[in-house]
Amino acid sequence: MDTRLSGDVIVVGGGVIGLATAVVLAERGLRVRVWTRDPVERTTSAVAGALWWPYHIEPMARARTWALRSLEIYEELAERPGETGVRLVDGILGETELDEVQGWAAGRLAGLRRTTAREYGAGPGVRARLPLIDMSAYLPWLRQRLLRAGGTVEERTVTDLAEARAPVVVNCTGLDAGRLAADPSVRPVRGQLVVVENPGVDTWLVSTGPDGETAYLFPHPGRLLLGGTAQDDVWSLEPDPKVAEAIVRRCAALRPEVAGARILEHRVGLRPVRGTVRLERAVLPDGRPVVHHYGHGGAGVTVAWGCAEEAAALVLPAAS
Repeated sequence: MDTRLSGDVIVVGGGVIGLATAVVLAERGLRVRVWTRDPVERTTSAVAGALWWPYHIEPMARARTWALRSLEIYEELAERPGETGVRLVDGILGETELDEVQGWAAGRLAGLRRTTAREYGAGPGVRARLPLIDMSAYLPWLRQRLLRAGGTVEERTVTDLAEARAPVVVNCTGLDAGRLAADPSVRPVRGQLVVVENPGVDTWLVSTGPDGETAYLFPHPGRLLLGGTAQDDVWSLEPDPKVAEAIVRRCAALRPEVAGARILEHRVGLRPVRGTVRLERAVLPDGRPVVHHYGHGGAGVTVAWGCAEEAAALVLPAAS
């Protein structure tokens, strides 16, 4: 094994968490290398519907702090949507009381108000203008921002974190952390999407039916993302035709114009869920510091920048 150390930091994992963390570190003056098993465009993050909202993540109090910090950055990025892929879009979050949202996001969400019966008659709901991120544009932009800051991205499969020969290692490997960090608490929650031609839907909608099944519609340039599912401990990445049919049916019940939309693509992703996000500094067997940064569930995009800044605060003392 090559025992030489290279650079200041190696970030293992090239999804949205790894890239955001690498960007923050590089822009603070560190020499950063990202090792990613898959091309950025084919990571789990690329499958995300990517509406900003703290979903399927714990601890919720910290997640909301990370999310609100990330919101500030996404609002800035939304000023250049053609470049960054980030837009601010109006929409409705069903089965949600206004008081619940105001309790943690009062004054921070544009256009936040209770829905009217005409807008959403299925039950309580809130309307707001939130960041909606086109991951096909955002991830390449994020990689390019890292390269401009002097960082590098290398496609490389890692079987042991000790392979990362740098003074500090950052573990942003998502589900692979179960193996690389010997953490059996990391598990998949499978999500499936159907991508269709957009029949004219220009607002997002998230709704939960009486049976607990979720339907959501996220409009992106040239297409509409329909979801979704949350299947615990399911590892399959193959689209299930019956699940796809049910997704379209639920979404069409909310927006009838979706029923005849031409299907463009099926997507499946595995959310890296853990009882709580692991964001802490530890040591590798050889004594080098490692910052573990994984377990963000379905909210990786939502909390990425707030988490990245906290991770950087753990890295910087160790790298100095």
